[in-house]
Amino acid sequence: MNSFEFNKIAGGVLGTLLFLQVVYLASNAIFSHPTPAKPGDNLAGGEAAKPAAAPAAPAPTELLATYIGKADAKKGEDDTKPCQICHNFAKGGGVILGPPLYGVVGRARASVPGFQYSDAMKAKGGTWTPQDIFTFIKDPQAFIPGTKMTFAGEPDPQKRANIVAYLDTLSDHPVPLPKPVQ
Repeated sequence: MNSFEFNKIAGGVLGTLLFLQVVYLASNAIFSHPTPAKPGDNLAGGEAAKPAAAPAAPAPTELLATYIGKADAKKGEDDTKPCQICHNFAKGGGVILGPPLYGVVGRARASVPGFQYSDAMKAKGGTWTPQDIFTFIKDPQAFIPGTKMTFAGEPDPQKRANIVAYLDTLSDHPVPLPKPVQ
């Protein structure tokens, strides 16, 4: 083998190692892992089990009244585009993947005939208030753990207020929305 062939092979190997090092550094910059306070794994049976810490206090609930003053039902209609994949917004509209949302504000939970609600939704009971809808669409799984709704949630409170204002217009008898607070 002449030196030119050897240089090509060595360059290929070194280039591959350099590429792997760059990928490793880039992935560490994107995905970081917290450093444990004490080295080693906490395995069951290794030391006496410590009692579970008390659960953290839930974050204070955002109030719809804080955002309703600037709510725009027209923007809310546009913000419901992703919802229309699963929900029908038309009066008298039937079930798609989720229950129809016409008249949802003020309606009893788990009350649309023909839709198979989760046990968690049935157990929650009550009616859909504007505040409940505002909280639910932030994180459906947190509001009703075990709900069938797979929507990840809308983090923007103003978009949620817009959606609630729009949903309230979809009713023969709209529910009064909360008075704005500053």
